[in-house]
Amino acid sequence: MRKPLVAAFFALAIAGAGAAPAIAAPVNAQPATSSSSSASALAGKAAGNKAAAPALRAVNLAGTVALSNCSGSVIRFPSSLDTDPALVLSNGHCLSTGFPEPGEVLVNQASSRTFGLLNSAGTRVATLRASKLAYGTMTDTDVSIYQLTSTYASIKNTYGISALTVQDTHPVAGTAITVASGYWKRLYSCNIDAFVYRLKEGDWTWKDSVRYTSACQTIGGTSGSPVIDQSTGKVVAVNNTGNEDGQRCTENNPCEVDANGNVTVREGINYAQETYLIPACFTTGNQLSLNKSGCTLPKP
Repeated sequence: MRKPLVAAFFALAIAGAGAAPAIAAPVNAQPATSSSSSASALAGKAAGNKAAAPALRAVNLAGTVALSNCSGSVIRFPSSLDTDPALVLSNGHCLSTGFPEPGEVLVNQASSRTFGLLNSAGTRVATLRASKLAYGTMTDTDVSIYQLTSTYASIKNTYGISALTVQDTHPVAGTAITVASGYWKRLYSCNIDAFVYRLKEGDWTWKDSVRYTSACQTIGGTSGSPVIDQSTGKVVAVNNTGNEDGQRCTENNPCEVDANGNVTVREGINYAQETYLIPACFTTGNQLSLNKSGCTLPKP
């Protein structure tokens, strides 16, 4: 997991700083577009001899949020209404209560957690507050979804910021993506390299994970960042981990396991968990319904 800033807090203690962690990379809230040389090259390779790739759009930090220890985003589903309570997406391992155990699923738990809402330039414009943790787990996926006390309409009308829409179809390999970190106020652009049958890290195992190309060198604090398809602007995954030291299947060093049980370690490569399964598990009013037809998220 991109652990919540252990190294950053250590750096702060040494430096005596009181604001942003000392190891923060330079702030980069400029839109990520196809002009990035690394992203363009990778996209070109992925396209091969196919017809022209889809037009890419600028991605910025509007709608992302900063948690106390991670990143996240205000999200909506294709069926969400402006009058619905807004939702925030992050990782299960970013919960303030600690990592859920393997097999543990948290549902509709009271929460008053706060989130710093960012605009397109990465400026914090508001503090949003949760009314509950709607869903949280690290089993099969690594996700947390909070319901807010604000509606989409109130956020839009007050701050001029719209929620990011979660795509409800499986992402595609080769897609140009941006990982948008609200914590660091930074954008990371690369492509979806492939999908991993099983990604194992310590006691946890995740299914059908997204593997990035090497250009996305995410760091601690980027956990929970939305992974945004540059051609649609929709969320296709949530950033969660990377192999830091080349170790095999240990915490902060996930390994890939294929359908035959073969293990591959890719030092320096980072991963995300798909989000297309989530919309099917929410019903009218953005309420969680794990028994809804088509919902395949793990249940308690």
